[in-house]
Amino acid sequence: MHTPKALPQPSGPPGRLRSSRFLHSFRGYVKYKYLTILFLPAAVYYFIFHYMPIYGILIAFKNYKFSLGVMGSPWVGLDHFRELFALGSFWQVFRNTLILSLYKLVFGFPAPILFALLLNEIRVSFFKRTVQTISYFPHFLSWVVLSGLAIQFLSPSIGPVNILLQMLGFKPIFFMGNAEWFRSVLVVTDVWKELGWGTIVYLAAIAGVNPELHEAATVDGANRFHRMRYVTLPAMAPVITIMLIIAIGRLINDDFDQVFNMYNKAVMEVGDVLSTYTYRVGLENMQYSFSTAVGLFKNVIAFALVLTANAIARRINEYGLW
Repeated sequence: MHTPKALPQPSGPPGRLRSSRFLHSFRGYVKYKYLTILFLPAAVYYFIFHYMPIYGILIAFKNYKFSLGVMGSPWVGLDHFRELFALGSFWQVFRNTLILSLYKLVFGFPAPILFALLLNEIRVSFFKRTVQTISYFPHFLSWVVLSGLAIQFLSPSIGPVNILLQMLGFKPIFFMGNAEWFRSVLVVTDVWKELGWGTIVYLAAIAGVNPELHEAATVDGANRFHRMRYVTLPAMAPVITIMLIIAIGRLINDDFDQVFNMYNKAVMEVGDVLSTYTYRVGLENMQYSFSTAVGLFKNVIAFALVLTANAIARRINEYGLW
């Protein structure tokens, strides 16, 4: 594969250096115009749908009126945040979000790593491809479909799980309407949906391991488990660290599609999370400023978590996002 040569780096006084760097970057985009063309659709998408709407955070500091628009609505400062922190219902959904996200981190984060290690040890290529395909498939289904399957599968009357429980002499369990079981259902279904897709990243990291390391370990008498522990896992450490930082940044976030399609009034106490709370307050009750304040608070916490996790990771093993 042809590797493009690096362009010469500019040098000189600070003012001239900034201008030279701009011209240097521009010439790079022109020189590799086909790569630039491939990059443009993604750049345009993020600019239109992720950067242009940022001005909307002003709504969190205003008493937004649809007829007046964002700029015409009166300023209220931090009133919405004071109201937010004074509500007991907000801290309940905040607690639910953290608990559910921690469960998903503890059980969902290591699952694709272990699955990738196990898949890598399979030597029958046909069986390996079949398992990969089956595990990837749920990722491409929406939560509307998967939640319907889960509800039917866990039904207390016709669900296979409860039929099996009754055959074993146990009483049927209403998983979707029982507060003690609902969080477990959310965690298990999330792991089931994303297990195969998350494995792709770790399989790519495993593919980059130098085969000579495995050969040397084999000569030294290491078995498959030892090679997995002392060769494969250390080689995956940079990727695992980056994925862990991203996962920690998502602790304050939640999967709205999953929770919205599965929860009901019977499990609202443990299933209501920040995204569903924002949806109800913002769209159903039309309190747009208040719901924007909730979203802004959530994003600030997520950003702080990413910074903290990255700093800790760089201090421990020198790997990080930057």
